[in-house]
Amino acid sequence: MNPVLACKNEILSLVNQAMTDFESITEETWNDKPQPAKWSKKELLGHLIDSASNNIRRLVVGQYTQGVKIIYHQDEWVFYQNYQEADIAEVKTLWKLLNYQICRVIENIPEKRLQNTCDTGKGKTELHTLSYFIEDYVVHLKYHLNQITA
Repeated sequence: MNPVLACKNEILSLVNQAMTDFESITEETWNDKPQPAKWSKKELLGHLIDSASNNIRRLVVGQYTQGVKIIYHQDEWVFYQNYQEADIAEVKTLWKLLNYQICRVIENIPEKRLQNTCDTGKGKTELHTLSYFIEDYVVHLKYHLNQITA
């Protein structure tokens, strides 16, 4: 199987398993902040929403604009979207649907476009291929889902 499509299938599997795992997390646990400056589990899931949003943009725009600069300031995104005050059911639904969308985008990228690049550097050039973003997205997703479900 094509490695990119394997990533898409892995994302779907991770999302479906996580939605089941999330059912055992209480509202109090979702909202608990280990330290004032640390994200709660709800904010971690919000961060994954932001990651999906930014990666969808990279994967779409990167197909038609080579080397486009798309920077993601994660702390600002979590802060300004105020996930901590959002209803957890809405946050979970939004996260699930954005991941379904990223999978649709991934499966429709022509192979010849997977080596197109986006620049994610803050203050410098940092080019990565669309293929890299897809593979890195899976690694990032696993890392934070482990934090949420631990």
